[in-house]
Amino acid sequence: MKTVQNIVWGVIGGGKVCEKKSMPAMDIIPHSRVKIVMRRNTSACKAFADRHHIPNWTIDSKDILHDPEINAVYIATPPDSHATYTIQAAHAGKAVYVEKPMARNYKECKTMIKACKKADVPLFVAYYRRALPHFLRVKQLLEEGAIGKICSVHIAFYQTPRREDIVHPEQNWRIQPQISGGGHFHDLASHQLDLLDFLFGNIVSVHGITENRTGLYTPADTLSAAFQFKSGVVGSGSWCFVSPASEEKDDIYILGEKGSLRFSTFAHAHIDITSEIQGTSQEQFELPVHIQELLIRSIVGQLRRVDMCPSTGKTAARTSRVMDIICSNT
Repeated sequence: MKTVQNIVWGVIGGGKVCEKKSMPAMDIIPHSRVKIVMRRNTSACKAFADRHHIPNWTIDSKDILHDPEINAVYIATPPDSHATYTIQAAHAGKAVYVEKPMARNYKECKTMIKACKKADVPLFVAYYRRALPHFLRVKQLLEEGAIGKICSVHIAFYQTPRREDIVHPEQNWRIQPQISGGGHFHDLASHQLDLLDFLFGNIVSVHGITENRTGLYTPADTLSAAFQFKSGVVGSGSWCFVSPASEEKDDIYILGEKGSLRFSTFAHAHIDITSEIQGTSQEQFELPVHIQELLIRSIVGQLRRVDMCPSTGKTAARTSRVMDIICSNT
């Protein structure tokens, strides 16, 4: 794709994730603006456009794909349409930024990568934690050897059922595998597994066990996994989405030969550091108002050839592959 000086976005799917996390950032980043938003619901689409001062709105994605001024498409729909819209945007010669998880499964991810490669357009995925300051600091501490040689990493994530899981599970797309690819694991653990890929590189070996312990919905609500990275670091994960509120937990623990790091994926922006030499300390960080802004800045920068985005189709597909294996129970 040729270098562009100004990024003109078309947004497909102006839903909840767009309200604050992502879309507003596209209008405050230099050399970036949103021209049009698309939703299938006419009144909701018009209201979204009015609320965010977007000059154009449509209920037909073709109005975005066929607009010659638009050079980047943000796909913020549920995962079942990610592959379709990505392939269409690639055929139209537009850069693609797609929400996470990248698709329902690794097979769909590969079709997206192939289409973008053939069209010579970049493919980015919204694993925005790769650009947040506290996770960049974790990566720096690891690379500097602050806790010595890394031995292992452990994820513990326990969450109480959401109200919609109990009252109207059929209305929550996140727990409908035909839409999401799985359940809450695909929606939330994807962030954690991608973050570990960012910190440690490829997972080369993985085994999983999944169970539905409560029957609130179809996908597994309790999962565990063991995995190993190419570097030799070993890891494990434990997820429960039907935990009592008193036992909720969001923790990633990295053990090194000379200390440890502990932080959460979703709950807070600080790192607890334990070192044989330095003792125990905590570093705190301020997050951007629009949580995806820093990643989107890197996308705009890459399209302008002045930066590189750390979250691509290639990196995101690795996470989908790992999730597929974990959920296969093999």
